[in-house]
Amino acid sequence: MQGVGNPIVVLDFGAQYSKLIARRVREAKVYSLILPFNTPIEELKALDPAGIIFSGGPASVHASGAPKPDPAIFDLGVPVLGICYGVQLLADMLGGKVEAADEREYGIAHLTHDDPTGFLSDIDAQTQVWMSHGDKITQLPEGFKAIGHTENSPYAAIADAGNRRYGVQFHPEVVHTPQGAQMLSNFVHNVCGCDASWDMGSFVDMALEEIRAQVGDRKVLCGLSGGVDSSVAAALIHKAIGDNLTCVFVNNGLLRKGEAKFVQHVFRDNFHINLDYVDAEDLFLDALADVSEPEQKRKIIGNLFVEVFEKEATRLGHMDFLAQGTLYPDVIESISPSGGPSATIKSHHNVGGLPEKMNMELLEPLRELFKDEVRNLGRELGLPENIVGRHPFPGPGLGVRCIGAITRERLSTLQDADAIFIEEIQNAGLYDDIWQALVCLLPVRSVGVQGDERTYEEVCSLRAVTSEDAMTADWFRFPPEVLQRVSNRICNEVKHINRVMYDVTSKPPGTIEWE
Repeated sequence: MQGVGNPIVVLDFGAQYSKLIARRVREAKVYSLILPFNTPIEELKALDPAGIIFSGGPASVHASGAPKPDPAIFDLGVPVLGICYGVQLLADMLGGKVEAADEREYGIAHLTHDDPTGFLSDIDAQTQVWMSHGDKITQLPEGFKAIGHTENSPYAAIADAGNRRYGVQFHPEVVHTPQGAQMLSNFVHNVCGCDASWDMGSFVDMALEEIRAQVGDRKVLCGLSGGVDSSVAAALIHKAIGDNLTCVFVNNGLLRKGEAKFVQHVFRDNFHINLDYVDAEDLFLDALADVSEPEQKRKIIGNLFVEVFEKEATRLGHMDFLAQGTLYPDVIESISPSGGPSATIKSHHNVGGLPEKMNMELLEPLRELFKDEVRNLGRELGLPENIVGRHPFPGPGLGVRCIGAITRERLSTLQDADAIFIEEIQNAGLYDDIWQALVCLLPVRSVGVQGDERTYEEVCSLRAVTSEDAMTADWFRFPPEVLQRVSNRICNEVKHINRVMYDVTSKPPGTIEWE
């Protein structure tokens, strides 16, 4: 973000863990940002980074077209840390030798440090680390020495302390390396000399400055759903530009039960934000009629969302910006930040469904934040806990939880089941222990017995997960009696459902949402 002095730059070489590296640096209270590996050297100079971290990646340094940064990066005179592919790249570019390993090393290893100072200070003499590599360093570049080894990797951690260049063959950012966060903290504090000054208070100051600089006295239209992301974005932008912000709440017919009234009450009556309510339920549901394919649903919802906004902006008068609550995970799952080819898991309506030409510029003040950071930002801005503590809700709403064809009757059934599930979770005091809880209505029917009569009705699946940032997730272990209450209530109170299932799939291999 603009205005941040001396950040830690994470250069992304296509690693699945790049965002965890940035997260760990921020947890050490140092600002970090992720840039593509091929970021021009002049752009890096302009940022004046306190340090640079080379991420891991799936490539081999010997492969044709292997991603490599501008060699001039080593002339910047700033500390560099290479992780996994990054350390192999560091060795290869500085004159060392990297060769294919006889066997790929993946999983837990134990690091013994050979120099318990600097990068490895306050690290146990032997500590668990997580390996994932197919190449290995066989000769160190001039000036480097081994500072840690494992049974299979004599150069598991290396250093050229004089030039402040370090590398590790393992992944310090993952939870399977218990002392990895301390290693990264050592790098940013001891090696790079960064102060522990990054927090949401400092983010607010920088974000307000950036929003005001970008917007000036122009007008902003913000999509407000009542979820955490859009609510925090609206509060932040409103603090920056006041009445130059107009929030538009679109009822697309895919909302949770009672959501339309709740959102209007909270933001119009409590926070006095200019709120324009658009009832577009018929428009969305007509467009989604008979559509079952998940990506097609998302594209329809995303494109129609923008069209409604542009139409409403015209009715309200000229608007210059469309504000969205885009977060890091949204961007991560929709595009490759390294600029290279990647497999799209699913598109998000606020980053994946936008037409190439818009009548408004995008304003995305949260796109560099993880979910927990957004919640803390909301608290910093004074938003109530029943807003900032809410579970995530997808942009396409219940459209991606109503599996198969969407009808008004099926949506009503899903809303009722979802409301019961959330209510029982809250009654059990478990809501804050769960990252996200949801109900999916499945496109199958089952035979049941209700009121001594045979029924042939729909099936719903409950899902609840724990997570730190939605990049990975595990299913929540409910007390059996809670699931029993939920199942009994849904089958007794919700018309058209006679069977309830619980989803015990983690992410990966599944995603949190079904579609």
